[in-house]
Amino acid sequence: MKVSASQRISGRMRWAIMAIVAVFVLGGATLYAVKAYQRFHERNTGVSTASVVENLTGGQRILFRNTASGTGYGMVGSVTTSNPRGPRAIGTTSCDRVDAAAGIVSCMRIVRGIPTTFETQVLNSSEHVVDSWPLSGVPSRTRVSADGLIATTAFVTGHSYAGDSFSTETTIRSEDGRNFGNLEAFTMSVGRQELTSVDRNVWGVTFAGGDRFFVTVASGGQTWLMEGSLAHRTLKAVQENAECPSVSPDGKRVAYKKRRAGMGAAHWDIAVLDLERHKELVIPLEDGFDDQLDWLDNETLLFGAPRSGAIGDSDVYSIQAETGSRPRLFIEHAWSPSVER
Repeated sequence: MKVSASQRISGRMRWAIMAIVAVFVLGGATLYAVKAYQRFHERNTGVSTASVVENLTGGQRILFRNTASGTGYGMVGSVTTSNPRGPRAIGTTSCDRVDAAAGIVSCMRIVRGIPTTFETQVLNSSEHVVDSWPLSGVPSRTRVSADGLIATTAFVTGHSYAGDSFSTETTIRSEDGRNFGNLEAFTMSVGRQELTSVDRNVWGVTFAGGDRFFVTVASGGQTWLMEGSLAHRTLKAVQENAECPSVSPDGKRVAYKKRRAGMGAAHWDIAVLDLERHKELVIPLEDGFDDQLDWLDNETLLFGAPRSGAIGDSDVYSIQAETGSRPRLFIEHAWSPSVER
């Protein structure tokens, strides 16, 4: 079969156009990468905009991801519960999500490079790595139990729960090396009906003592707060429209995000469920929020929120777990708060 001159020219033209498009795409990606690196470098250099001390004194600590620009940006920071807006200590480990209990810290992190990878590091009280394992996607949520159980949630696809299509992987491991696997493999039930849909997603574990925990399960456009058992590998629905739970220190209440109906974009308020009476209290938030709550004490909740107009910066707010409460600034330039217990 002969190929005409016009066909040869047409083929060359297609290759030329594809080459030009590739140059523009690669050039745009390179420019984006350069600008992203410049922003990262600017945030990480110079004197920290936060007041920093070498060691904290004064009792119980709150750990967080430090988002104050300058030296220490992205590292594990800490303040005392008695002086949360005072000077902070900044460690040497970079984390995107943190949680601390039982003398260990779970540090979920993005390891930037070619290619970019994701991992969980387990740190001891001296900030030395005692264990680590790869994550299948972007770090999202982590919790540590008083018994040394470590839960992590990673986004396998997508970057937000706000979208209609996302995939998560949530696992629980123990400090001594046991791996309970992906919670999507647990038997799930809503009422007396087993949930067998293939589109199930699980995220946001909170531990409730022993092998008991609570977690979010989503399927078919619905979400549930489910109570889990590691021993029986089961998840049972407790409440509808509940995400990213957090059990109070006394174990009597669980707080979570509750999606407000009728909103075009995703908007979450705070809800608190009395586990004994099964009575739900909703605390509307004008600006909403998107974080896993943590309890400062049995009456006060903490959460992080992006700082308006400041890319890469955020603040931690406190709010009383009662009707009519309003958030108050608690820790400036901080994210992923964890009250060490």
